[in-house]
This record gives sequence, structure tokens and C-alpha cells, in this order.
Amino acid sequence: MNILQILPELNVGGVETGTVDLARRLVKLGHKAVVVSAGGHMVKELEGAGVIHYQLPVQKKSLFAILKMVPKLVEVIRKEEIDIVHARSRVPAWIAYLACRKTLTPFVTTCHGYYRKHPFSLPMGWGKLVICPSRVIARHMIDDFGVPLERIKLVPRSVDVEKFKYCDPGEKRKMREFNVGIVGRITPLKGHIHFIKAMAKVARSIPELKVWIVGDVPASKEAYKEELQVLVRRLGLAHCTQFLGTQRDIPGILRHLDLVVLASTTHDAFPRSVVEAQASGVPVVGTAVGGVIDIIEDGKTGLLVPAADPASIAEAALKIFNDPGFASTIAREALIKVKEKYTAEHLVKNTLEVYKEATESFRLLVIKLSSLGDIILSTAAIRALREKYKSGYKITFLVGEESKEVLLRCPYIDELMVADLKERDRGLKALFKIGTALRKKNFDIVIDLQNNRKSHILSFLAYAPSRYGYDNKKFGFLLNHRIPDEKPLMDPVEHQFRILKMLGIGLANPHLELWPTEEECRFSDEMLSGEWLASNQKIVGINISASPRWMTKCWPRENLIRLCEELGRRGIRIVLTGTQKDVTSAEYLTRQLKDIKLINACAKTTINQLACLIRRCNVYVSADSSPLHVAAAMDTPFVALFGPTDPRRHLPPVKDFTVIKKDLICSPCYKPRCRDAKCMGQITADEVLRAVEELLAL
Repeated sequence: MNILQILPELNVGGVETGTVDLARRLVKLGHKAVVVSAGGHMVKELEGAGVIHYQLPVQKKSLFAILKMVPKLVEVIRKEEIDIVHARSRVPAWIAYLACRKTLTPFVTTCHGYYRKHPFSLPMGWGKLVICPSRVIARHMIDDFGVPLERIKLVPRSVDVEKFKYCDPGEKRKMREFNVGIVGRITPLKGHIHFIKAMAKVARSIPELKVWIVGDVPASKEAYKEELQVLVRRLGLAHCTQFLGTQRDIPGILRHLDLVVLASTTHDAFPRSVVEAQASGVPVVGTAVGGVIDIIEDGKTGLLVPAADPASIAEAALKIFNDPGFASTIAREALIKVKEKYTAEHLVKNTLEVYKEATESFRLLVIKLSSLGDIILSTAAIRALREKYKSGYKITFLVGEESKEVLLRCPYIDELMVADLKERDRGLKALFKIGTALRKKNFDIVIDLQNNRKSHILSFLAYAPSRYGYDNKKFGFLLNHRIPDEKPLMDPVEHQFRILKMLGIGLANPHLELWPTEEECRFSDEMLSGEWLASNQKIVGINISASPRWMTKCWPRENLIRLCEELGRRGIRIVLTGTQKDVTSAEYLTRQLKDIKLINACAKTTINQLACLIRRCNVYVSADSSPLHVAAAMDTPFVALFGPTDPRRHLPPVKDFTVIKKDLICSPCYKPRCRDAKCMGQITADEVLRAVEELLAL
């Protein structure tokens, strides 16, 4: 695997040390390790281990500097054939994220700090996977940056136990004075003021106390260091306190310390100094904030104290001094935990697992919001997508509230998202809210089968690198992989597969599917059995009308009555299907056809129960509407009545069927309303009856 890590610079620090340690071990394991930074003292060490380093000014925080670095990083990614990019800081994360968008390279981040909730910090949560060194940081990224739990990976920092040699605290105490150290950069967040005040209290009980302050401040913060030095003199600690500045040999420092204090007042992601001290056998007193809580088990592997509390720090330090046996016990327990969880081998193994998941897993979103019949028509496309994208791919389907039942048990999708664009999610604000939810899923591919303005907007808001659909002049420019929608004369399934063809998926199997349960089928069976059906009696289902929007698709009521009369004379039972709006029509038909035992199922079934009912029918009759697609999915022969629409563009695929359509000058007109609706009115009951009889004879 070719792995690129990017960080601001390579001077002394926990982030830098972790980057170098990981890169060195990756090389030893046979991977190509590339690091991009602005340079620093550790570059020679890095290159000496066989790691490739590119020096670029990726630490500059100006927008111009960030945008300038993006094409340079793109060049590095392509030149080194990088498989994954790992960003370890905020400015590099902006650069890396934008470069990965251009190269379609998987992008991961490690959150090394408790970032302020600010737009500048956002890309740290945009990784395909987000590595957090502690539970506190993981919770922060979930709560404050909206990163889904499934994208969070907990990978603690590590320590090289070969480099930090263990020495029992009891052995050190026999040899010299009591040395207490605080290790880390000098900043108010690290609590040096509270540490120094605590040491003033300890010095009253331990005359042989030595205080080591390891670390330094940036040139711009010298005033703060001077403030600490003044405090040391004022508290009478000047004779026993040393400001050692930045130290390269931390293992050597720890060999001379009896206690390490972490006095941070705010959340540390994962203070490496704690595990380094524990690996060296040095007891640790730490404030109970941030990642320290993950590392130290109070009283067992160290001591936890409240933040900004010098008295508690002093009390804990005196406990370590006064009880050498206790100090040795917690040091041994801490070493056991370090070896179990925090070794470099654990870090490399866990990080490689993150890389593997990021490069081998992909998220695909299909958008098809409506209507019910079109959702059923999309089942062939969903099946083809699953056959193409098997292991490692997670398929999510975004569907409208009114059609969700169709896909509740679809075996080809991993996740069903529902949008109620007619009620709950109505309006532009709600649309952007859905887009935010989609963006958090971090999809790699979006396939827009809806192809309208809302779906194109949602496709864009999902912010997937690859977005496929039709360019139909309805915000189609928001898709970056699109084909013209020239309204070709092809069936609806083939029309969808024109989009899939861009992904190399051909139409091999156009069959539609539905997945009703045994209970749903039992409901339909019981409905029919309650109507005294003979065992060999033929059943014809008739869909009364079409969508309320499409009055032109409805077959005249008098023709429907005539068909039912003729079917009844032939001993054929009739099942009427429809929605709540068709109940009145069904009751009218029942009154008009008193001598015929109609089975009225209007508004009495769910879509899956209707599917079971239609499957029991020998033939089904319907205008161009969703029940026709249900019949196709259930392999029920049907008679399709077409008027204002063109069957060449809307007929669902099925083996046994008959289409009846009148070739009028005005048809197909695609008008939902018409004064005379001749196209449907001229379809006679007799020709529908003949078509039914022909299909019954098959």
C-alpha cells in the first residue's frame, strides 16, 4: 500500500513523533510511506528510515496558500501512486481533502486535539474514517462536528517499549533525590502554573525535591515562560527547579524522574508523555480531563486529580513519595496496560486496519423518491448494482415516505433513508437538512434515478466525488457524470440502465421484484378464502383507476361495468383493487353488479399485501399505474390500457401481457386532464375481454 501522511512540520512533538514512528514501521512492513510537511528537525530521521519526504509549505493558514498547495499535493499523489492520504492537522487536512477530491483518493484524518468548533476545523471530520486517540475526542467529534459513530475509529497513540526501558521506582529511590517532571510544550492549557504551585506545597515536605520542566514555548509566547519563571522565584523554588527546554532524549529524561505530572486544564487528545512515562516505570499523576481518563485507572495504573487543583496534585505527589511500594505497584500495572494496548505494534496494526477499510469499502447512494410504480421499476437497477458492487460496498437508498414499504425488505440494499418531501421535509430548509444528513454519510457515488430538481440538489448536497444521472435541464449541471435525456423510446427499466451504463453495468435481467412476507401473503389468502372461491375458479384483478393527478388514464366506468358483467357470466371471480379514493367507485360497482360476487379489496391492503393478492390473480387489468408494475414484479399476466402515455416508454417488463392502445392523432399527449379522453374511452370492454381470455388460455 502507498500511504501519504501530511502534517504542518516535523519538529519535536507528539504528532510529529507519531507520524515518524508509523512511517518507519510501514516501510519495514513493505509499504511505501510518503510524508508531506514544511520540514523540520525530524526529516533526516525520516529519510534515513527509507521514507519519502516532500517539503511543501502546508502549514500556512491563509486561504490563498491552501488553494495554492492543492495542485502540488495532487501532483505528489499521482506521482507516488498514493492509495490513501492521512491528514494529521487542520490546514493540511483542507489541502488533502481538496486534493483527494480531484484524485478520488481515500482520505482519512486523525484528530490530535480537542478542536474548537469553528469552520476552520471542519475537515478533520470529513475523513472517510476519522481516527480518534481517545473516547473523549471521539465523543467531541460526534457531538460537536456531527461525525457519525460508524466513521469513528478509536486508535490510541503508542510508545516504543524498546526505546523506553522500564525501571522500577523502588530502585531509583535508593540512588538519589525525588525528581518530579512535567513534560510537554509550555502553554497555559498544560497547567504549568498549577503544577508549580503544587510543587511549592510538596517542597515543604520533601527537602530533596527536584523539579524538571521539560519543553519550551514558541518565540511568540516567551512572556508566558517568563511569567512561570517569576512564579518559581516568588514561591522559593528557584534552587530546585530547572527549565530544560526542548529535549530530544525523552527516554534519558524519564530514567532520572520519580514522578511525572500531567497538569492539563483542558482536554488532551491522548498525552503521549503519560504512556512514555509508564513504559519507563515512572508513576504518573494526571488531571482527569481528556484522553488521560482512557490511560490512567485511578489508584491502579496512576493517580487522577481534578484539573486546576494544586492541592490535589501535591497530595498525590506526596502519596507516591511516602509509599514506594504503592509507587512500584502502580508502575508495574501501568506497564502491563501499556504492553496490552499502547505499543507501536498495536498502533501500526490498528492504523493499517483503518487504511484497509477506507480503501476497500465504498458507500453508494441511490436516489429515487417517487412514485410508487417508479420505485418498483428501480428494483432491477438495484439488483444490478448489488451484483456489480458486492463485498466492501454499502448501498443506501433514499426514498419518499409514501413508497418506503416497497423497499423495507429489499435484500440488495444495506440502508434505507426516507424523506417526506410532501409533509415533514417540505421546503428548501428541510431539503438542505436532508443534504446535511447525506453528506455525513460520506458517499463515494450517488446515482440519481429520480432526475428532477430536488434529487439533483440532494445529489450535490451529498457531496460525493462521483454523481451520476440525466442532464435534463433541471439542475443537471450539479451532476459531474451525466448524459442527455433525449426522451428516447425505450422502456423505463432500460431508461434507468442508461445511467448505470456509465458505471459499466449493462441490462442483463430486467425482471422487477417485490419482497412480501409470508404474513402479508397469508392476509391476502384469507381475504380470498373468505369469499367462497372454488378451488379451480379463475380470478381476474381489475385496478379501478389511476393516480388522482392523471384523470386521463382512467377507463370509463361504463366500460368497466360491461367487462365485469361479461367476466361474471363466464364464472370468473373479479377482485377490485384501488386506493382510498376508489372506495366510492367500488361501492357503486358493487351496487350495479348485484348478481356478480365482486371481491372489493380497495383500500384494504398495503402495497405488499396487494402484491400477494395480484399474484393470486390469473390475469390483471390496469391502466398505466403502479399496480401494473406490481403485476410485473409478481409475474402475473396483465392487460395494460394505455391512453395519454406511450407504452414504449412506460410498459414494465413481463413475459405474458397484452397492451391495448388507440392510435389517435393527439396521443400520446401526456396531459393529466382532457375534455373527452377519447384515447381511453375508445378501448371497449369486448377487446379487453378478448385479451383477458387469451391470457387465461395460456
